[in-house]
Amino acid sequence: MQLKFIISNAQVGLRLDQVLSKLVETCSRGQATDLISRGEVQVSGMKKRPGYRVKKGDTITGQIPEPVDDETFGPESMELSILFEDDYLLVIDKPPGLVVHPGPGNLSGTLVNGLLDHVPDFQDSCWDPVRPGIVHRLDKDTSGVIVVAKTIESLLFLQKEFKQRRVEKRYLALAEGRKIPNKGEIVLPLGRHPVKRTIMAVNHGTGKYARTSWQIRQKFAGACLVEIRLYTGRTHQIRVHFRAMDMPIIGDKVYQYRRNRRKNTLADRQMLHSWQLKFRHPYSGRKMNFEAKIPQDFDQTMAKLVLPG
Repeated sequence: MQLKFIISNAQVGLRLDQVLSKLVETCSRGQATDLISRGEVQVSGMKKRPGYRVKKGDTITGQIPEPVDDETFGPESMELSILFEDDYLLVIDKPPGLVVHPGPGNLSGTLVNGLLDHVPDFQDSCWDPVRPGIVHRLDKDTSGVIVVAKTIESLLFLQKEFKQRRVEKRYLALAEGRKIPNKGEIVLPLGRHPVKRTIMAVNHGTGKYARTSWQIRQKFAGACLVEIRLYTGRTHQIRVHFRAMDMPIIGDKVYQYRRNRRKNTLADRQMLHSWQLKFRHPYSGRKMNFEAKIPQDFDQTMAKLVLPG
């Protein structure tokens, strides 16, 4: 749901997370904190801390997830591909097709359902019931490394690391195009599409700063395997940036040229893989580096491509 609210005299001085949880009955205090920390709820167009004391005239805006029916949403036994786990965090190799968190009409079979079973503490009231421990997200059809916090302190630390761009994120992708440069950088602001509000677009007016770089690892006829570094973490950033540069991700059913959608049958999902994630451990501060091997369908798609003659 879209939220737009102006702070009244009676609310002046209250914490932003407190105001949000009172404004939206279905939004818990923990969920409010999470939404504010991720910048999905803003004050007069600016990102603030959950503890920000609101002022008269502040305009609170944001996108609030639709409520999930607690009676049908809960833990599920699930085989998780765990790359690392300790008392503070969990690093998972997410397969393609797995939704990260539940939403209306999609209350089972998500990563969070599996996490609730694997980490029973996530069912405590201090956690966001819909996104417990979720530090960052991957699209349903994007595979690879994702980190989950197992304590509130770890969650806040890792969220700050992502926000301050101290986390190094590298992806692999198969991009379509005949004249893709060997390497390059894309700096284009991203925001909601002005008409299709469920997707993103390059937006030079109200879009947020977004930076992506790439280098080619292998060339094919009309396509390339590219290694990507993500400096910012905007929604659908790689997919939108690469489409804007005339080299869309193979298999992408949304950010693809209309003329190519029917004939783009090389892959059943966008060929985008979260390959490496480097960050500091939230307790020890030790630098950690995790890598997820290329999934089988990625290799199968590359096998269909023709090497340049």
